[in-house]
Amino acid sequence: MEHTRTFNAPPKRVGFLLMDQFTLISLSSAIDPLRVANLLSDTALYSWHLIGSGERDQVSSDGIRVTLDYTLSDEADFDLVIVVGGIDIEQSVQRSDLAWLRKQAQKGAQLGALCTGSYALASAGLLNGYQCSAHWDCLTLLTEQFPAIDFNSHLYTIDRDRLTCTGGTVPLHMMLAMIAKRHPQSLVDGVADMLVCERHRSDAEMQVIPMWSRKADMQPKLKEVLQLMEANLEEPITLQELADYVSLSRRQLERLFLKHLHSTPSRYYLKLRLDRARRLLKQTSRSIVEITSMCGFVSTTHFQSLLPKIHGGIP
Repeated sequence: MEHTRTFNAPPKRVGFLLMDQFTLISLSSAIDPLRVANLLSDTALYSWHLIGSGERDQVSSDGIRVTLDYTLSDEADFDLVIVVGGIDIEQSVQRSDLAWLRKQAQKGAQLGALCTGSYALASAGLLNGYQCSAHWDCLTLLTEQFPAIDFNSHLYTIDRDRLTCTGGTVPLHMMLAMIAKRHPQSLVDGVADMLVCERHRSDAEMQVIPMWSRKADMQPKLKEVLQLMEANLEEPITLQELADYVSLSRRQLERLFLKHLHSTPSRYYLKLRLDRARRLLKQTSRSIVEITSMCGFVSTTHFQSLLPKIHGGIP
């Protein structure tokens, strides 16, 4: 299929701000659609540049060192700046990163984030009033620290001049959506074909919640209950209320949990709350008292007695 087309506009300059310990797969998943779009169009539709706070290189979470095109002290203008996050994002973001991002926003650049990179944009005050997607492991931290932002569990979100998405290979799909806003659908399809992308995932699709969504062919009512549990960790719902919500008896609900998840509802609910506590302990400086309340435990004594299970798991 022919995708060649003449474009008089200069290339869209995309800058990738790499946090320390950034995820390499997210970066490459975002760059390759741009590269292939240029290839298929036989035109420089996009240019991309790596930016970081280091001297001339930045290290990814898997130890691979990449060479930077610009440091934060260099003068450069971009049409779109995307923050590439990774592990320990709260410790990785520096004041110099935030100041640089605010400067780019003042210049009128679009802003985006991959994986946990939304934390940097949020910390810079550049996501207030926007909808935002972020990796599930960072959502608890973001939701608690930045109430002015409308966080969701979608794979990616394009809200006006903000583009945010989860990690892994999802940036590929967000970039396809971005390309679709500027170029013919035939080019989007061609890029997807070249990257062996069987289908272009929509922004409304939900990201994987690792606690339960990998269970194949989950019973619909069980899925409803699990979603309700996820949404009510701070003020847990009783087992009877959960059963009533999906028009089941307590015994029927218990059977569903045992059959599909090999656990009782109460034990599984506790596991969800402890998992949230683990993320808060790891990602924030919240006190034990605050985390006790945020995860629905009746007392700090009760919560502290469960701390070993956060690391060792619940059998």
